[in-house]
Amino acid sequence: MVKAQGPDASSISRLDQIKISQYFGCNTFSERTMRERLQKDVYKAYRQALKRGESLSPEVARSVALAMKEWALEQGCTHFTHWFLPMTGATAEKHDAFITWDEPGTVIERFSGSQLSQGEPDASSFPSGGLRATFEARGYTAWDPASPAFIMEGPLGKTLCIPTAFVGYHGEALDHKVPLLRSMGVLSERAKEALRHFGVNAESVVAQCGPEQEYFAVDLDLAQQRPDLMFANRTLQGAKPPKGQELEDHYFGSIKERVLGFMQEVELECFKLGIPAKTRHNEVAPNQFELAPIYEAANLASDHNQLLMELLKSVGERHKLAILLHEKPFAGVNGSGKHVNWSLATDEGQNLLEPGQTPEENLQFLYFLSATLKAIHTHGGLLRAAIASAGNDHRLGANEAPPAIMSAFLGGQLNHILDAIEKGDAADASTQRILDLGIGNLPAIEKDATDRNRTSPFAFTGNKFEFRAVGSSQPIALPLTVINAAVAEALEGLNAGLAAELKAGKEHKAAVMAVVKRAIVETKAIRFEGNGYSEEWKQEAARRGLPHAKDTVAALHTWESAASRSVFSKPGILSEGELESRLHIRHEQYQKAIAIETQVLRQMAETQILPSITADLGARADSLAKLAAAGISVPGTLKAALQAQATLAGEAQERLAAMKDSLAAAEAIEENQARTAAFGSSVNESKHALREVLDRLEEACDADLWPLPKYWQLLSPLL
Repeated sequence: MVKAQGPDASSISRLDQIKISQYFGCNTFSERTMRERLQKDVYKAYRQALKRGESLSPEVARSVALAMKEWALEQGCTHFTHWFLPMTGATAEKHDAFITWDEPGTVIERFSGSQLSQGEPDASSFPSGGLRATFEARGYTAWDPASPAFIMEGPLGKTLCIPTAFVGYHGEALDHKVPLLRSMGVLSERAKEALRHFGVNAESVVAQCGPEQEYFAVDLDLAQQRPDLMFANRTLQGAKPPKGQELEDHYFGSIKERVLGFMQEVELECFKLGIPAKTRHNEVAPNQFELAPIYEAANLASDHNQLLMELLKSVGERHKLAILLHEKPFAGVNGSGKHVNWSLATDEGQNLLEPGQTPEENLQFLYFLSATLKAIHTHGGLLRAAIASAGNDHRLGANEAPPAIMSAFLGGQLNHILDAIEKGDAADASTQRILDLGIGNLPAIEKDATDRNRTSPFAFTGNKFEFRAVGSSQPIALPLTVINAAVAEALEGLNAGLAAELKAGKEHKAAVMAVVKRAIVETKAIRFEGNGYSEEWKQEAARRGLPHAKDTVAALHTWESAASRSVFSKPGILSEGELESRLHIRHEQYQKAIAIETQVLRQMAETQILPSITADLGARADSLAKLAAAGISVPGTLKAALQAQATLAGEAQERLAAMKDSLAAAEAIEENQARTAAFGSSVNESKHALREVLDRLEEACDADLWPLPKYWQLLSPLL
């Protein structure tokens, strides 16, 4: 075997002083490392299996496992783990040492092909939504060769992490990765069928993704003094500070040294793990930031985003920062999202959503554009359901984030072209004749020919679509699976229509244009160029018949529809049982999130806030009594202010009791959907009602007696 060339993590003392390209991926068993360490025939077999979506032969798996073990031991690894994404929303891992008995009392390092390919964690302790009985413990983790193994560095050693899929004993998907991989496979097949109509014989078509990650960073010592930030990742009480984001001075502002040091270490760890972090900047709200990567395959982007969220938190702690990934950590300032940029590319690297320079290339572009529009139009409600959560409910539809109504923004030039195709007329743009349907020519569409629309949940941005409604804490695998499945279904319909047109004797371009025109007409309702935040759009969307799920309770009903189930079950992305399990889990996670928040707020109110208010009332009453005893006339306004504060405290006590009653009533409901509805209505409403009066009490309370760090402290610049 040839030893890998170039610097590795153990030999580099100051990675920040070396070109990124020299150490990028040094902690991953990357393509380059495999090419250097594997025999040529083994590497070729691995690449062919990967490209075709086939399983590795046992012989190839053994060779890869041996090379991976030798590489990991050279890097200082003592343990290995199958790293996977159960339906908790977090990652999971179980570590095993690279040792087995050799002779009595002697151990040797060993790692077999079977250990690489398959593991067996306990499946009974992860959410399964009824797919598994509590006593059925057997589950399997299966290696995903398309996602490179990586090394995580610990205080006293390193661990080889092997990205895997997680399935039950009977093969049922128990994670987010399996449906994503299935959807990518189905989409690839449908896209290859479409490309053959354009004379392109691609071996595969890969869904691409570049997820932008927004987050808040606050002082860790302050955050640890707030139970809501520790247990709910957001503030459940907090009066508005004197200054928030009104001056718009934080966005793209200079990055303070403390935050910059944190960002630089996060990026260094990203680069070592092969995560292509590209952009960093201040976001709109105080102490809000963003990190954006370069595009890569959707399954790899999903793994990397999960890793990134873990890195943000762990590196943040080293810098005494609490990293908040919740969609709405603070009331009154912008929340955080994940802009999931999505496109399609062939194995040769051709972006299928990139406008071309020739009529034929643009014909192909319009075909795939039409399929995407058809997917959004048919399954807009499902897209909304895919990003529904208790946290995202606080963000979607506010004047800061995409609305809960799914629409697509294309820009003036593309809309002009689609309208012209619909009408069957030639069109002019920028005074130039760009489209002549009489001879079948199509325009050379300019990239970035129009402004962006940040109020659109699904916007075309030159060569990709940007799904802006995904929540900042959410695994991106589910929304990616929905997009892939919906576009695959749309392509299947377009392919069938095109085949029928050609069979009827139409010339190729005319047949394609006929199919594209039908899609343009059918999907016109979801194309919207205006302000998605406006009330006018909500009314217009209703007239167009677009679904509007205002919260998670409404959004989850979409999963029940026959069309939503068919888009997954028909191509084998998710079985009926797997679909039902995911719906059950979504209900359960929503209920638990609100229940936890309610219990945390109850505890804060009962043991911290109301006792402090009582102490403040007593101290003020004593002060007024002392003034009166000293013969000093106490103004009526002071007495009235004290009485108003006491009345407000009494109101808080009453609302606290009402919140506790609403929680008990909701938890007593057995039927799942009714239980979710109760949490979304009465429990949430009582929680918000209590917060409203507690926020007013904070503004009236002696600052020295207030028990929690305030917004102005949490959102002060991190110098």
